[in-house]
Amino acid sequence: MTLPDIAPPLLRWYEQNKRTLPFRTVSTPYRVWVSEIMLQQTRVSAALPYFERFMAELPTVADLAACDPERLHKLWEGLGYYSRVRNLQKAAQIVMEQHGGALPADYDALLKLPGVGAYTAGAIASISFGLPVPAVDGNVLRVFARILNDGRDVTRPDVKKDLTARVMELQPPERPGDYNQALMELGALVCLPGGAPLCSECPLRGLCAARALGVQETLPVKAPPAAKRTQHWTVALVLDMENRRVLLQQRPQKGLLAGLWQPVLLEGARSAMQTEQALAALGVTARAVEPLSPARHVFSHLVWEMDGFACAAQSCAPPPGCVWAGRAEVDEVYTLPGAFKAYRLALKKYL
Repeated sequence: MTLPDIAPPLLRWYEQNKRTLPFRTVSTPYRVWVSEIMLQQTRVSAALPYFERFMAELPTVADLAACDPERLHKLWEGLGYYSRVRNLQKAAQIVMEQHGGALPADYDALLKLPGVGAYTAGAIASISFGLPVPAVDGNVLRVFARILNDGRDVTRPDVKKDLTARVMELQPPERPGDYNQALMELGALVCLPGGAPLCSECPLRGLCAARALGVQETLPVKAPPAAKRTQHWTVALVLDMENRRVLLQQRPQKGLLAGLWQPVLLEGARSAMQTEQALAALGVTARAVEPLSPARHVFSHLVWEMDGFACAAQSCAPPPGCVWAGRAEVDEVYTLPGAFKAYRLALKKYL
């Protein structure tokens, strides 16, 4: 179908309605890059305080490249998907080594950085450097599926490639960054997911083929997600009450939640006695004194079902891969991922 010229009304709407965001107010390439990585899998409202804290402590690429990894994880704590920040640091080190500490004003060079995909490279290149390239995320795919009344599965690579080409057909070469941001903003604020677009507020409502047919709430089409596997775990809050410490265990350096810290985690659903026996095998003499509320955490591909016990332990040397940590160290040094949020809250009762 012939594409309607959406750029003029879209850009007018954007100028009048765009949110004031710290990475727009000061939109250096570094700030745009960090914000885009944070906003993967994270809502803007949730990411903003993390962004401000991150920038205050690591204001330059050089600061990020040199940051101690443990501190870097702590700055990211609560955002999840920690591979994002590990790749961010790897990329910063490459930028220091190969690009003199400045992000390259080149789309293909940006694509070569760890953790930078087509969307992120396009966002940095168009917003920070004014390069005429696409930045197509889920918001943009949704907007175009509705404008074009496109009922194809937008998760298919060939469909995404075709829609990206359509996006570029209408991009004004003199304002690529504003155009890309306007499409993202429209998807975030008006052309909402979940069958609830605010069509009466949309600057493109008169140009939208899906709205004309009354089918906008059925789009975009996506293949159903694959079923998630479920794993069962037992969490042991091993407590040295005399010294007000908890035993933390570091996860392996590869795989899920790599290198982060957790309460002692035992595979499978275990009784109090089985938990005590497993701790004894680690060299820790402890007694399960109180059952903890069950918790559930959903990853992108996996569900953890967790039960737990608060265990009173005798002070001892920590087993390999473990440390004793007081309240201040839990709060300020060791990074506990969100999967253990319920048990971290429980710690406040004991420490």
